[in-house]
Amino acid sequence: MLENLGLPGNVLADLSEIDAATNDRKAAENGERAGIGPSELLFGVPYARIVNAAFCHPGPHGGRFHTPQRGAWYAAVEIETSIAEVAFHRRRFLRDARIRDRLTFSYVDFLADFHGNFHCPDPEERDTCRLPDPVPECYQASQNLANQLLYTGSNGLVYPSVRRSSGTCIACFRPALVFNARQDREYEITLEGHSDYVSAISGRTKIVR
Repeated sequence: MLENLGLPGNVLADLSEIDAATNDRKAAENGERAGIGPSELLFGVPYARIVNAAFCHPGPHGGRFHTPQRGAWYAAVEIETSIAEVAFHRRRFLRDARIRDRLTFSYVDFLADFHGNFHCPDPEERDTCRLPDPVPECYQASQNLANQLLYTGSNGLVYPSVRRSSGTCIACFRPALVFNARQDREYEITLEGHSDYVSAISGRTKIVR
């Protein structure tokens, strides 16, 4: 939060104005983004900004089941799967930056409830939409499928995790269906950019891959 920086009031005002002008979530909440607008976003509920941010910051290449125009809320049934998915993208960032050191970062797990019908990919869709690499080129088929589903009224998909073969993931297309979002445990994830080593610790729980 800018208010926690301890800066003079006039500086905070200038920074807030810059943030508002460049923040995709705030732009969407003001009806200034084509992919998603205020009629779909959440207001007045706990962690609304966290949920909205998932849909309003899609990234320059999108993700497996979303395009650069509109994000999605991704989740996993198992915490091990969430950690594997998060660790993959963090490790990819380290490799792209040519960082080979072992690093530790915090990961806050959020829980949510989902009610509704979600698409389950058929065998052909699983083959074409779960290619592991190269990223982002391997997202083309899955993004095409996601667009077809999104604009025919689908709520999202339930699919086998790409980064943990025994895991199950969900990609939710609708902010209103991310129900009762709440913060769960905070994990410390340690990984290396040049290897597949992952260690995640929360309290006395340790997960190693």
